[in-house]
Amino acid sequence: MATKKKKVTRKKTANKRKSKPAPKNKKSTSEKRWSGNVTGHSDALDLENGVFKKKDPKKIAQSLKRSAKRSKRKKSSPYRSAMSMLTFYINRAGKDLSKKEKKLLEEAKDELRKLFHKKEK
Repeated sequence: MATKKKKVTRKKTANKRKSKPAPKNKKSTSEKRWSGNVTGHSDALDLENGVFKKKDPKKIAQSLKRSAKRSKRKKSSPYRSAMSMLTFYINRAGKDLSKKEKKLLEEAKDELRKLFHKKEK
């Protein structure tokens, strides 16, 4: 004998579900990402606040050079430390940088090379 299956109807409960409350100590996006943490709390360089937001590439390069020269914790030359931090910021900011900001930071790389008397590419 074959048994007949009963149709089971489910009640729609989507409207009755309660959303979970947000955690009280929620970290901001920049605090969650390791790259934001590295830029803000580098072990190699003590960066000036807002150094990458400056409008003059020469001032960005001078600030990075100053930070790299003063640091006692860096593992390589001041030039390499400063250039690494600048490149790191450009790579990690990625698509969030406007073309104007990216161009400014690329110009800061050239200024950094000049400050350290390195040849251009």
